[in-house]
Amino acid sequence: MKFLLPLLIIFSIIINPIEAYSDEIILAGGCFWCLEHDLEYLDGVDFVKSGYSGGDLNNPNYENHKGHQEVVLVNYDPSLVSLNQILRVYLRNIDPLDGKGQFCDRGDSYRPVIFYQNSIEENQSKDALISASKELKVPIEKIKVEVKSKNKFWVAEDYHQNFADNNEFKYKFYRYSCGRDKRLDQLWGDNSKTGNEWSE
Repeated sequence: MKFLLPLLIIFSIIINPIEAYSDEIILAGGCFWCLEHDLEYLDGVDFVKSGYSGGDLNNPNYENHKGHQEVVLVNYDPSLVSLNQILRVYLRNIDPLDGKGQFCDRGDSYRPVIFYQNSIEENQSKDALISASKELKVPIEKIKVEVKSKNKFWVAEDYHQNFADNNEFKYKFYRYSCGRDKRLDQLWGDNSKTGNEWSE
């Protein structure tokens, strides 16, 4: 009997090694097509899924997700990439000064939110916002990214997954016309879209 638990752990790792060594964070930052594409290239990130979270509506969809934000679920191996690194890349791919939407996408669905699942993640998220405010040289009160407890993640429709890769021309046109990269470069300068250490 004393060998049963170790055997079950070993068996679960063999059957699903990614899940055995992975963690996840849910992030909202405007269009989920963009955020998914911005985060999935990171070493140590196993996958990124687009979806909806933050609201009370069951089974939200693209046509009706009132109360939810467009989000991405980032599944990652914490031995290869830290939450702090992911948060740096996340924040430098959004406009943290805008709490009413992101770039050309306006309204509650597109406001930036970090969803934490425990006090450690909550503290790391708040520390990242402080570091972002210092790098941007603005008071912390100017940072409009909400930090809130994790809610249920609802995966978005299939056609939203890997949208940037599956619809390259449409994605690039949307991203350019929305002014996302132009604004990011204005805000973050050389650190735009990077995971470089905070410059405070």
